[in-house]
Amino acid sequence: MARIAESLPRAGSTTTVTTQRKKKPIEAKALTTEVQMLAGADVWGRAAFGRSWLRSLVGASPLFLAPMASISIFITLAEYEGSLSLFADAVKEHGFWTICAQYGPHLTTKGIAAVICWVGIQALLYCLLPGEQHQGQLTPAGYLLSYKINGLSAWIVTHLLYGVLSWLGILDPGFIPRNWSSLIGAMNLAGFVISALALVKAYVMPTHPEDRKFSGSFLYDFFMGIELNPRLGENFDLKLFSNGRAGMMVWTLIDFSNMAYQYQNQGYVEPSLILVTALQTIYVVDFFINESWYLRTIDVKFDHYGFYLSWGCFCFLPTTYTIQGQYLGRYPSSPSTPYLAFFFVLGVAGYILFRSVNHQKEIVRRTGGKCTIWGKPAEYIVASFRTSDGRQHRSLLLCSGWWGWSRHANYLGDLILSFSSCALVGSTRAVVWTYAVWMTVLLVHRCIRDEKSCSVKYGAAWTEYCRRVPWRFIPGVW
Repeated sequence: MARIAESLPRAGSTTTVTTQRKKKPIEAKALTTEVQMLAGADVWGRAAFGRSWLRSLVGASPLFLAPMASISIFITLAEYEGSLSLFADAVKEHGFWTICAQYGPHLTTKGIAAVICWVGIQALLYCLLPGEQHQGQLTPAGYLLSYKINGLSAWIVTHLLYGVLSWLGILDPGFIPRNWSSLIGAMNLAGFVISALALVKAYVMPTHPEDRKFSGSFLYDFFMGIELNPRLGENFDLKLFSNGRAGMMVWTLIDFSNMAYQYQNQGYVEPSLILVTALQTIYVVDFFINESWYLRTIDVKFDHYGFYLSWGCFCFLPTTYTIQGQYLGRYPSSPSTPYLAFFFVLGVAGYILFRSVNHQKEIVRRTGGKCTIWGKPAEYIVASFRTSDGRQHRSLLLCSGWWGWSRHANYLGDLILSFSSCALVGSTRAVVWTYAVWMTVLLVHRCIRDEKSCSVKYGAAWTEYCRRVPWRFIPGVW
């Protein structure tokens, strides 16, 4: 953990728009600190007080709606063959709470013990496995945090342990789908408990008090979080652990367990489930290979740690992102070989786009812009921003390569991959497409949030960037 020492000129500073090829930079006047303060603008990363109770209630409505959606999907898959229309008819006839009480997930000692064991093992691997230290993004208060990156080795150890225990007969490889009801109940509980503890920690022993964000609404603070980077001790980062270990790590484990479950039931595994698992494994393993990249995403840079992230990682991600594997594990089927080949190749293409886009941004940051993109010198805008400690800092906004086509080209690759993963199931059941629909909503919303944050953070430089790269998401569309 360290404060940034390097600073730029403060009042009256300019934001430089430059490309590596041009010797004379183009200048775009940035708002001075004094003008920003007079205009009532918040320091980057800060939110104003005074949310109305109605706005807070609406904003925090996912506290109630998200668990209900998770439970509804579980019941639809388990009791109504994945048909949302059959589930809706049952709810209309008997009422949601009656259906939920009869078929919904239940808390059991076995499920709670399994989740505690899972979190404990991942915490041990997070702490004990060696890893390189990487720095995250500068926080609004001026902190530059260090993270130990060992996710790939943890993923390998976790899955080897799963395989060895299954081979020795100690663990049922199909344990997860066989106990899915109790596991969902325990994961829901874990998400709420950790959210509550995070809220208490933010008040009682915050890691970086200057980086806290208060909305003025207790309900909204519980939902969106107060602390930006809560830690236990110096190095145990709750945000990185929740997303990487509680969420992403279990994703492939659930897929493999559904493969084992299908094999145990019918003696072989359908090609559709193999390809779904392969595509999602590529994505998850890539996440851990490039785990340091996650430190520069909107999750780490802007999102505070509350229910949105903790319940989302502990419950929503494991239950929703794995629907394709869950469905095929319960209802084995497989489309034609050409169909599977087409969507698997399309999914791989989406992954390649996703990785290529992020690689371009990463190499520009790593080299300070002294690199080539698609065989040409990188073009970028040098933007300045101010942290709450009053210091000015610099950042590069890439304007060439994929980033010259779209301001969020990485999201497009992510979206193609998610739709391909759902298509591989070969079903028209709406529930199968939940992951793709969710990713569309998430990425569009994230795109809007990211742009708003960047506009506040970079000011005139961001305006110039939007002029240079007019398309937000899909060139020619939006």
